[in-house]
Amino acid sequence: MINLKSSITEKGRYVSKILHFVGGEKRTFNNVDTHSIKQGQFTKFETKDGRLVMVNDKNILCIEIIQENQD
Repeated sequence: MINLKSSITEKGRYVSKILHFVGGEKRTFNNVDTHSIKQGQFTKFETKDGRLVMVNDKNILCIEIIQENQD
């Protein structure tokens, strides 16, 4: 897979992502490993504790990225 070199990696290795879905729902994911993000129709990423998350991009209105402490 081609590395798209997302600018999210500039925020650090681990970030929190708040996904705003069509219809007003929001979901927060903490400790997202920015090196694991793979973009496509379903964007995939892993969290620090090993969870794999897949998100259907067509249902997303906005994504907020929050830098976490880099312990």
